[in-house]
Amino acid sequence: MLDDFEDATPWRVVTSNQVSGSLRQVEGVEGRALCLDYDFNGVSGYVGIQRDLALEFPENYRFGFQLRGDSPANDLQFKLVDASGDNVWWVNRPKFDFPREWTEIRYRQRHISKAWGPDPDKTLRRSAKIEFTIYNNAGGAGSVCFDQLTFETLPADPATPPQAVAVEASASQATAGLAIDGDLATAWRASGRQRFVLDMGQVREFGGLRLHWATPAQRPQRYSIELDDARDGGWRQVRTVEQGRGDTDWIALPEAEARRIALVLDGGDHALAEAQVQPLAFSAHPNDFIKAVAADLPRGWLPRGFSGEQPYWTIVGIDGGVEQGLIGEDGAVEVARGGFSIEPFLLDAGKLLSWADVRTGQGLRPGGIPMPNVTWTQAGAADGTPPLLDVLAFAQGTPQDSQLVMRYRLSNPHPQARDYTLALAVRPLQVNPPSQFLNTIGGVSRIAKLAFDGGTVEVDGRPRVFADRAPDAAFATPFDAGLEVARLAAGDVPATTAVEDPNGLASGMLLYRWRLAPGETSEVALVAPLSGPVRMPQDFDAQAATRRVEAQWQDLLGQVRLRLPPQGQAFADTVHTALAHMLVSRVGARLQPGTRSYSRSWIRDGAMISEGLLRLGRPEVVRQYLEWYAPYQFDNGKVPCCVDDRGSDPVPENDSHGELVFNIAEYWRYSGDRAFLEKMWPHVEGAFGYMEQLRASERTAANRKLDPAFYGMMPASISHEGYSAKPMHSYWDNFWALRGYKDAVEIARALGRDADAARMAKARDEFRADLAASLRAATRRHGIDYLPGAAELGDFDPTSTTIALAPGGEQDWLPRDLLENTFERYWREFVQRRDGQREWKDYTPYEWRNVAAFVRLGWRERAWEVVEYFFDDRAPRDWNQWAEVVSRTPRTPFFVGDLPHAWVASDFLRSALDMFAYTRERDDSLVLAAGVPVAWLEGEGIAVEGLYTPHGRLGYSLRRSDGELRLDVAADAGLPPGGLVLPWPFAGEPGATTIDGEPAQWESGELRITRPGAQVRIVAR
Repeated sequence: MLDDFEDATPWRVVTSNQVSGSLRQVEGVEGRALCLDYDFNGVSGYVGIQRDLALEFPENYRFGFQLRGDSPANDLQFKLVDASGDNVWWVNRPKFDFPREWTEIRYRQRHISKAWGPDPDKTLRRSAKIEFTIYNNAGGAGSVCFDQLTFETLPADPATPPQAVAVEASASQATAGLAIDGDLATAWRASGRQRFVLDMGQVREFGGLRLHWATPAQRPQRYSIELDDARDGGWRQVRTVEQGRGDTDWIALPEAEARRIALVLDGGDHALAEAQVQPLAFSAHPNDFIKAVAADLPRGWLPRGFSGEQPYWTIVGIDGGVEQGLIGEDGAVEVARGGFSIEPFLLDAGKLLSWADVRTGQGLRPGGIPMPNVTWTQAGAADGTPPLLDVLAFAQGTPQDSQLVMRYRLSNPHPQARDYTLALAVRPLQVNPPSQFLNTIGGVSRIAKLAFDGGTVEVDGRPRVFADRAPDAAFATPFDAGLEVARLAAGDVPATTAVEDPNGLASGMLLYRWRLAPGETSEVALVAPLSGPVRMPQDFDAQAATRRVEAQWQDLLGQVRLRLPPQGQAFADTVHTALAHMLVSRVGARLQPGTRSYSRSWIRDGAMISEGLLRLGRPEVVRQYLEWYAPYQFDNGKVPCCVDDRGSDPVPENDSHGELVFNIAEYWRYSGDRAFLEKMWPHVEGAFGYMEQLRASERTAANRKLDPAFYGMMPASISHEGYSAKPMHSYWDNFWALRGYKDAVEIARALGRDADAARMAKARDEFRADLAASLRAATRRHGIDYLPGAAELGDFDPTSTTIALAPGGEQDWLPRDLLENTFERYWREFVQRRDGQREWKDYTPYEWRNVAAFVRLGWRERAWEVVEYFFDDRAPRDWNQWAEVVSRTPRTPFFVGDLPHAWVASDFLRSALDMFAYTRERDDSLVLAAGVPVAWLEGEGIAVEGLYTPHGRLGYSLRRSDGELRLDVAADAGLPPGGLVLPWPFAGEPGATTIDGEPAQWESGELRITRPGAQVRIVAR
């Protein structure tokens, strides 16, 4: 007994910002117990009870405690903390269903994993503190009570997997051993009601059973499974099979523990060829179970993600919708976050075709419009052969009333008439694959009830999908009766159209049977409401909807145009797609990096996404976002790093304050909306005040003595993902803080608050000086010649350092030698990676930011080589998107983050636009075409139309023809006070130059243009 909770004194309440908690003692299981009463008070965060308790851990052990609660379904976390406080191990139970009555909870050694901490040893060997935490998932208030905390040493788990070593049968005992002899050709045979017992020789933990019947006809349709109960010597039923079918049964029994397993078989003739006990991993998660099933089935019968292959997908939605679908690279469509999917199969002249039997392709509508499609073409067909199947997905409507549309177009590419069946499988599987684990766990999505009524599909008692034409047939099947594709392949199509499946694995199919002449096409569309009324839209017409949505996206994305030569068309299209993905990935006003792995809005993502939106003409989206986010600021001025439906997150990430101020200032610079700036002033002032508190806490003589690089900086935080194990003094935080200080001054001046502006300017200058001193101190301490990522580490992190340049604007203040050395090293290592001279496992496409750095450093050719490399890593390429992580082995399952990832899209977009025009802070100018490859300038050249800037819209064309470089600036172009700057793009020196026919002079390789409508002519041999 570690703690019987008779004495509450050792326990203390731990809470995050603005969360309240208190302790009281109540009657427990035996004696007294301890209750934690809590209230999240409308914010996110945590509340828990913690005590000091030193423990040494044996090889195998088990914790136990009694629990009851009257609480919303928040996360229950059990934590063990080492003496340093930095390393934490835990058991995390998301959305825990707190029992109203005292219930024993047990956690074995294998349930406890390393949560975080800098110690590379993931094995829990000793701890100093123990903690029970309630983490906000549903929010609200509640009470959770604890009693009887125990710890026991257990014998080591057996090294061998669980297996039956003996059997006992109620009939034919002499042949019962044939069911565990490892030979599928032999079988135990019996008739009538039977009991067959597997004996593992000792109590074992296991995950289920795999039962092989000699033939589908020699199996019971109904049977039950019982386990012996070591406590009272009796038996308890744990599973029933009601509609068994086929020659293999996969039985998941998660976390089962017994010595003996009994199969109680109903009447009929039985021939059990093999009964195999499965290890715990067999059903550790429903995804593991489906993976085990997939291993026994033909490739293609289940999605790639369950068959050891990493799949890719893209998002489907409307601008600012509240729900989004996904379409996978093989044609399956997920109807909502965490929801079921619809996956196509074909019968071609009776032969089953899945994604594994065809050549799949992906595409978008012209111009990068986010209406993704997937094509299936016959395997081995020549290029240009018309596809068999084209699956198009798009969303229509408004945020209040939107629908996901799936259009399936089947064509006959054969020279003869052909009979086809288009089978649209409704499956308890997401498109989001099982390798995805953050926020929304990918893979299985339970379907307990499935019913088809004409063209309507009901899932768990609710209409969810509507077909624009009724199928020729439809059927539903529970998992025990066989996967829907197995039933189709075997010609065993049932008449059942409604089923219930207690395993949550019901599936079914809509079947469309067509005879198509050569070249003939037929199609059907399905509609799945995303928001608003659950119905088929009135007078729905798929072709008209397709045209209407395509036109809407053309209008939405076409405000800014990049007219590029043919070799640059995909680049221009991807700019449009990136904008669309940022718009579709938001949930209402909430800008997010994605909708599956992420359900939060980070202000750092939002600020950088906002900059891209402003440059492409969507200021109203940025305003909506700021009006939503800013009120979540804490009472003390702290800006939460992220916000979701639970409220403000209290995690200290000290980049957030500068990011909010920058976001507000950037919106004002582009919109000129002074009234909005006045409204936001309290948030700016609060964030500034909180940054002042933070830097004052570090601006002490003691801190300077500890490490001069810490002096006056933002405190250590985990805002940078690389420092999530242990907080660091991150220069990412400090560059953002400086940006915030600068913008606070600009906002105060714009609002006529001269005294505030003077006070803030003094703080800005002091902080900038401290930051310069910190950078120099860190480089001296670590003996490095580049700008470090964190003061403690002296680490090389150029993708973080780019923030100092864009949007930081500090290129001309940073130590030039350190700045250039940073990106020279990045370039060298990039070339080594690109050319196969450097080992690498994966990278994050946040590296797109380095393109913007190269452009600002004047490295045009290098910038383009980096662009070409990253551009080739779109996944899939024709969907114009990047995942958060790019792997060297792209088909090996790994966590990719959201796909597309809107923050990565913003990094691409901002760098792409910087190639054509970027703001230079030192002289308040716009630098033109500094990253455009010179090959694009030949012939027709390039043109930028309508690019938004803080000074109005910019348009220009640039081309070299007949020995002359011609720059034409649009007559209505908005120019900053410093005008436009054209750097000389070619080798050698520029020739004779005129602006509107008057001679003009170059200075340090740059030409300055100070008026709109200018016509610039330069001799360029």
